[in-house]
Amino acid sequence: MGYCSYNKIYIEVLTLAPLCGNLPKKGCMCSRSMVKGKAKALLPGACMVHKLRRGGGKRSVFMTAKALTLTEKILKEHLVTGEMKKGEPIGIRIDQTLTQDATGTMAYLQLEAMGVGQVKTELSVSYVDHNTLQSGFENADDHKYLQTVAKKHGVFFSRPGNGICHQVHLERFGRPGATLLGSDSHTPTGGGIGMLAIGAGGLDVACAMAGEPFMLNTPRVVEVHLTGKLSKGVSAKDVILQVLSLLTVKGGVGKVIEYTGEGVATLSVPERATITNMGAELGATTSVFPSDEVTRDFLRREGREDVFRALAADAGAVYDERYDIDLAALEPLIALPHMPDVVKTVREVAGQSIDQVAIGSCTNSSYRDIMTVASILAGKRVAPNVSLVLSPGSRQVLQMVTEAGGLQKILAAGARLLECTCGPCIGMGQSPVTDAWSLRTFNRNFKGRSGTLSANVCLVSPETAAYSAIRGVIADPREADFELPVEPAAFLVDDTMIYAPEKEHPEQVEVVQGPNIRPLPENTPLAPAIEKEVVIKVGDNITTDHIMPAGAKVLPYRSNIEKISEFVFRDVQADFKAHCQAAGGGVIVAGENYGQGSSREHAALAPMYLGIKAVIARSFARIHAANLVNFGIVPLLFDEAADYEAIDEGDVLRIDVSALAVGAPVTVENRTKKTKFSTHHALSALDIELLQAGGKLNYIKNKQ
Repeated sequence: MGYCSYNKIYIEVLTLAPLCGNLPKKGCMCSRSMVKGKAKALLPGACMVHKLRRGGGKRSVFMTAKALTLTEKILKEHLVTGEMKKGEPIGIRIDQTLTQDATGTMAYLQLEAMGVGQVKTELSVSYVDHNTLQSGFENADDHKYLQTVAKKHGVFFSRPGNGICHQVHLERFGRPGATLLGSDSHTPTGGGIGMLAIGAGGLDVACAMAGEPFMLNTPRVVEVHLTGKLSKGVSAKDVILQVLSLLTVKGGVGKVIEYTGEGVATLSVPERATITNMGAELGATTSVFPSDEVTRDFLRREGREDVFRALAADAGAVYDERYDIDLAALEPLIALPHMPDVVKTVREVAGQSIDQVAIGSCTNSSYRDIMTVASILAGKRVAPNVSLVLSPGSRQVLQMVTEAGGLQKILAAGARLLECTCGPCIGMGQSPVTDAWSLRTFNRNFKGRSGTLSANVCLVSPETAAYSAIRGVIADPREADFELPVEPAAFLVDDTMIYAPEKEHPEQVEVVQGPNIRPLPENTPLAPAIEKEVVIKVGDNITTDHIMPAGAKVLPYRSNIEKISEFVFRDVQADFKAHCQAAGGGVIVAGENYGQGSSREHAALAPMYLGIKAVIARSFARIHAANLVNFGIVPLLFDEAADYEAIDEGDVLRIDVSALAVGAPVTVENRTKKTKFSTHHALSALDIELLQAGGKLNYIKNKQ
C-alpha cells in the first residue's frame, strides 16, 4: 500500500506489465510499492507508473486503487503500530485531546504521575463544563487545579461558562482529518466536522498527551447511506434515533458508523454533530461524516477556513454493513424510558401529559436548534403543568441567539435559563418531580440519571420539546407554526474565556491542589489465581451510571476515590462498599453490554479501590472494557449463557489467570457449587501485560 501523489489515491500493486517508454511522475510513491505479479489488463481507474531498469530499459507497473472508507483513510494516516485487519489491535497517533472537569482532574493527576513536562499533542484542551455548581469548595478547588495544571503542562483551558467541551471544540478547534481523543464518551461529536473523534478513559487520554499511541481494535465500518432531505419539523435528532432503532444500544460495538450519500449535503455541521454525538449510544467506537463544502462553510463562519480539508470515502469503498435512510420519509421520533433505543414515533405517544422539558446539552445546542425553539415559543406560553429550562451549549451560541432576539422570545414564554454547561444532562440540577414525565433533548435517558429515580425521561428533538412544552403534552412539532432560522454569515468569535498555557517559563507555574484532590490509589500486580466472592450479580445493559452514578451529590468527589467509592452501585445494592470491604474485594458477574454509557474511568477505578479483581460478563461496552484493563481488573466473557445463569451472588469463584494468553481460554471454578466452566476474552498481548503489572499506570512506571 502507498499513497499516489499523482492520482491522489491510496494504491495497491497488482501487476507487472510490458515495457514502455514513459517515466513516473515526480514524487509518485507508487514505484516504492512495486511487487511482481501476473500481467493483467489495465483496470478502470488504474495508475500506470514506471521504473528504470538497472543498465537501461524500463518496466511498467500497473496499480489500482484499493477503495477505502473515510475511516480507513484517517486510521492509515495515523497508524503507528499493528496491521489494519478487522478486530486486530492497532495503535494510532492522536493529534488532539480534550478533557472535562468530571474526568480531567484524574487525567492530569495521572499525567503528572508519569513525569510528563509538556504535552506532546498538536493541541490539548481542558474544559470546565460538568461540575459548575459550587455548593462547597470541592468543585471550585478542582477548577483551580485544572487551570494551573493546564498552564504548566501546555494545555489550553476553557473556563466555566464558556460552554460544553464537545460544542466548543467543534466550533473553535475541530480539524477535518485529525484524530481526537477525549475523556468523555460523547467526544465523537467531532465526527460532524470530519474528525476521527473517540471517547476514552482519562488514563488513555493522559497517555495520549504523553505522546503514546492510542490502542484500539481495528473497527468494522458501517455505512449509513442518507438520501432525501428532512421535512420541516423533523431534525437531526430524529435521524440518530432512527439509527438507534435499527442498531440498538449495543449494535455499534467494535464499529465506526460512517455517513454517506447525497443526503449528507443537506445537513449542516451542527446537525451532523448531533448525529455523531449520539453514536456513543450505539456503543460505537465513533461516527464520522465526510468533510465537504458544508464543512468549509462552517469553518469559514468560524474564521477557521484555513484548516479545511476535503475528505470522503473512495468510490467503491467496501463496508461491513449498510443501512439506508430516506431523510424525507422520517417523522419526529422519541426514545421512551429508560434506554435511547426504545424508539417510537411521536405520533404513537402524543397526548401523554408531561411535567418537565429540558433543552440543550452537547447534543442539541446549536444556533439552529435554539433559534428554532425561539420561533416555536414566540408569542406563546409554557403550559402551567410544565417546567421548561434551557442550557445553551456554548457562550458563542448564547450570544448570537441573544443578538438575534431569540433569547427574549424564549424567556417571555416562561423558560428558565441555565448556564452554558452540561447541567441536567448529567443530573447536575433540575431533577424532575416524583413520577415525572420529562422530555429532554439530551443523549441519555438511563433510569435515575436525571436525579429522580422514579422519573420517566424521554429523548426528543428541540422541535418536539418546544412544541410539547406549550401544549403540556407530548405533541408532534409538524403541527406547530414556526419558521426555520437562517444562520448568520459569520459566527460571533470570542475566545477570551480560553486561556493559553505558559510558553516561556512553565516550570515556574505553581499547580494548586486542594484538600479534596487525593493521591491516586495504587493496585498490585496480578496474582496467578483470583479467588473471591461474587459480590454482585447484575443483568443486561448495566450502565456506568449504575456502577458509578453522576449527579450533584457524586460529581464533586471525582478527584477523591476513597470518598466516591461510597457511591458504587448505590442504586443497585445498598452498602456495596461495606460488602466489598467485608469480603476483602470480589468478582462482579454481569449480563450483556456491561458498562455502556459514559467513558468515566471512575466506574473501573473505584471498584478497583474496593478490591474488585475481575468482571465476568456476557459482553462488554468498549470503553469500559478498556478502563477495566487500565486499572488491573480482568474482563472475562462467558462461553455459555447457562454458566451465567448458574452463578449466584455469594458464590466463591477461583479464576486461574496464571497462563493468561492471547486467544487462550480461562478456567473458572465455582468453589461453592463445586463446578467448573470456561471463559474467553478479547485481550491483546499488551492488555495482558497491563493486567499483569496491575494496570496501565504501573506498567508505565515500570518502563521508566
